[in-house]
Amino acid sequence: MCEIRINFDQVEKAIAVMREVSAWGRRQGYRVWPDEWLTEGELITPDAQPENFCIGTIGGEVACAFILQWADADYWPDAPKYEAAYLHKFCVRRKFAGMGMTKLVTEAIRAECRNRGVRYIRLDTGLEEKTVRKIYLSAGYKIVDILDYPNGRSMALYELEV
Repeated sequence: MCEIRINFDQVEKAIAVMREVSAWGRRQGYRVWPDEWLTEGELITPDAQPENFCIGTIGGEVACAFILQWADADYWPDAPKYEAAYLHKFCVRRKFAGMGMTKLVTEAIRAECRNRGVRYIRLDTGLEEKTVRKIYLSAGYKIVDILDYPNGRSMALYELEV
């Protein structure tokens, strides 16, 4: 396995990777984030500040991007800040696909969590996203809740103990 280095406070680079991966997904016919959702104005929130935007590098090359928050008022409103790291918008560049990036990034986040005294890593995805569900379950995450919405969609909330 390769070693991945997490770099915080990388807003522009992280969003560029998110847009690149989303464009690829659209060409493949996947339901992915539209470009209008992938802007600083949309992504920077009280819980996701510029320092929370990360890129992961392997051998100095950008391999992935994500947002790593220490609170998530949208999906985990009752959780105290710093109880968990919340992984959002995780994207892997095509060159690095199929290399176990989810497990690599999870281990790097685990190390970051240990340094900060954080107990869990949490994330959310659409419940119907079977491929994504399989990836996260195989990386050790467990579905701990399902949120059902009036529009018929459901979100799966995942958690991994550090």
